[in-house]
Amino acid sequence: MNGKARTHISQNEPLLFELSSPGKRAYQLPPLDVPAADPQAVLGRERVRPEIENFPEVSEVEVLRHFTRLASWNYAIDLGMYPLGSCTMKYNPRINEAVANLEGLLWAHPYQPESLSQGCLEIMAALEAALAEITGMDAVTLQPAAGAHGELTGLFLIRALLASRGNPRKKILVPDSAHGTNPASVTMAGYVVENVPSCERGMMELATLERMVNEDVAALMVTNPNTLGVFEQEITRIAALLHERGALLYMDGANMNALAGIARPGDFGVDVLHLNLHKTFSTPHGGGGPGSGPVAVKRLLEPFLPVPRLVRRQDGWALDYDRPQSIGRMRSFYGNFGVMVRALAYIMAHGGDGLRKATLDALLNAAYVRKRLESYYEPATPAPTLHECVFSDARQARHGVRTGDIAKRLMDYGFHPYTVSFPLIVRGALMIEPTETESKLELDRFVEAMVCIAREVEEDPELVRTAPHHTRVSRVDEALAARRPVVRWRPPCGK
Repeated sequence: MNGKARTHISQNEPLLFELSSPGKRAYQLPPLDVPAADPQAVLGRERVRPEIENFPEVSEVEVLRHFTRLASWNYAIDLGMYPLGSCTMKYNPRINEAVANLEGLLWAHPYQPESLSQGCLEIMAALEAALAEITGMDAVTLQPAAGAHGELTGLFLIRALLASRGNPRKKILVPDSAHGTNPASVTMAGYVVENVPSCERGMMELATLERMVNEDVAALMVTNPNTLGVFEQEITRIAALLHERGALLYMDGANMNALAGIARPGDFGVDVLHLNLHKTFSTPHGGGGPGSGPVAVKRLLEPFLPVPRLVRRQDGWALDYDRPQSIGRMRSFYGNFGVMVRALAYIMAHGGDGLRKATLDALLNAAYVRKRLESYYEPATPAPTLHECVFSDARQARHGVRTGDIAKRLMDYGFHPYTVSFPLIVRGALMIEPTETESKLELDRFVEAMVCIAREVEEDPELVRTAPHHTRVSRVDEALAARRPVVRWRPPCGK
């Protein structure tokens, strides 16, 4: 164009209500060749919905372009890396979706009789068996709908077991390196939270627990590896201490992507744990779901699992409700079945060797990112980390730049931000979990972006403090946006 640079204009997208014009339709039909009927006369007034007030009236091409443009603004795992720590946002293989969309599975109804649901029940039984083997536990319930729901289920199981022994006890110990949902689940289960401090290496110390575990403690609720990415090296001795004093060991399995195929929680003394199928076993999550948080237990807790339980009888699989010690239902029906199908497809496609390889790749990727970035960002702990690495913004804070600023600047480089300001025990935390999904090429791109930002902080901190600069919406008042969300956006004049 005569040597002149072109500017690509990304148009602001109005709402469908703003595109609406009376009389527009997204379809056209030939004239009726029979007399028109009055729907209310034919169906009855109570069966005819009134017109929706101010419902958008738009053409087919306007609908198509509107949603295509909105989709092009969206960030997704199909577009780029999610470095979110503690969330395990991995790629979801399309074979999972193909299997979950098989007609017999997609349209299965929970009210179908057992005789017509044998395939679905077989899938559930196979998944239970696989998860029990992977975790080293004796029994699994698939009923919980998400991770925090699994936490609550596991705590109810602990309460039921201890109550059957005559004393449910009063307290649950929760390390300061645990996931944030743990204390909330403890409170909902009727227990009191007692915090366990971490040492300088980001782990619990046995001596500290020896002072804390008494006759009031029902369980220790540990995330392992914890939210610093550190494996609790004393975990077998911790389990033995709890058991000696009549308490149980609960493990938050949200970070199981660091262990699958390598270490089994049941082998190092865990009594009950939940898993996040939508994390470790690769089903889509985010935006509110769906999720799945199965709970795996040792044999002493099996009688208390939620009803119904899958049982094998002479004529096939059945659902057993006759469980006198059960804690009852934790949700309607049997769990989020579509997530279970995807998870089993993922497990079967990998096999044992493949799961181990995926875990090793996840550990390698996180170690690589940590090594590449530790010269630019302050590591949160000197201890080795596994599937994720955590830095603090201490070096950047000297220039008035904090973790949130760095995350927003990262958006200008085309990456989704890492997890900001978590875990809470690290001031100004930058939490990064690449998972096994990412290639070295993609990791290098991410690292280079983070290194560039670190240099910008040194040379022009104001550039980072005011980021993002190239996104559709610049920095907003997040507190105000949460309290008063406004979906319409208009660019300033001249932009």
